[in-house]
Amino acid sequence: MKRHLISAADLTRDDAVLILDTAEEMARIADRPIKKLPTLRGRTICNLFFEDSTRTRISFEAAEKRLSADVINFAAKGSSVSKGESLKDTAQTLEAMGVDAVVIRHGASGAPYRLATSGWIDAPVINAGDGTHQHPTQALLDAFTMRRRLVGKGALGQDLAGKRITLVGDVLHSRVARSNVDLLHTLGAEVTLVAPPTLIPVGVESWPCEISYGLDEVLPKSDAVMMLRVQRERMNAAFFPTEREYSRRYGLDGARMAKMPEHAIVMHPGPMVRGMEITAEVADSDRCTVVEQVANGVSIRMAVLYLLLGGSEPAVTTSTAPAHPSPTTTLAGDAARRPSTPATEETK
Repeated sequence: MKRHLISAADLTRDDAVLILDTAEEMARIADRPIKKLPTLRGRTICNLFFEDSTRTRISFEAAEKRLSADVINFAAKGSSVSKGESLKDTAQTLEAMGVDAVVIRHGASGAPYRLATSGWIDAPVINAGDGTHQHPTQALLDAFTMRRRLVGKGALGQDLAGKRITLVGDVLHSRVARSNVDLLHTLGAEVTLVAPPTLIPVGVESWPCEISYGLDEVLPKSDAVMMLRVQRERMNAAFFPTEREYSRRYGLDGARMAKMPEHAIVMHPGPMVRGMEITAEVADSDRCTVVEQVANGVSIRMAVLYLLLGGSEPAVTTSTAPAHPSPTTTLAGDAARRPSTPATEETK
């Protein structure tokens, strides 16, 4: 693993599979009465969010707390940023406070890269979404969900070779689409983008994917279909005639879902706009993985934080007597070393 996680394109196949395998073990923690690991005890992580977020911010916070880290939540609203403070001054303030890692979401593409390479702060930087550029942990949790559904749970060491993934909707403004194209290609999947011509980015020909302007002909050969939200907050022009027209041509309803192979799944990074890109019938069906993606997001972010901050010990071992402890054995060993005392509110 590199020092920072800025872009899905920075990950090699081995990097990505290591994160997915580590997340597989982290997912077991969620089934325990005490969902805690001592791995990051004493570390301080700042969630630096300059844009509104629900799933990503809460997911990172849950992951950090399950790893026993101390968490600082920063929101631009109500902070000195609203008074004109720059990213540099904010970063230097965090550096002075001694944070050990920064999770940043910013409306400007490239802000996490700037933070990681400027020398303003000496801590790992994790990109939680920057403008229309990248959202690497979203791509990782999507790939984790696909591997679990299409390959099988516990498929350690395996990638998504040969799987056919279709991304539908507002590709132009979607950092999720860019991240998924990069990561899924690295993992061996075949990716197809489906969107109106006005919502296809310039230069997409150089991306490692296929382009289609019609949804119906792609569905029968897709193993997973990811619907993208139409990001009206980033639009400064009319990219399609009406919402009804967009939904008719590019929305996923029950009739279209029936054209997909029986094993195929429907995905959405959220938040969903029901009735536009996806109907309630599809969103609430057993084939839709939206809730799974949220749960898997915590496991993936635990894995990323563990690998960036947890030291050099591997998280997943396959031998019966591992030379290095995994998160599971670390938790068990920590519990064994602890004196047998009644649980208090502080130790629960």
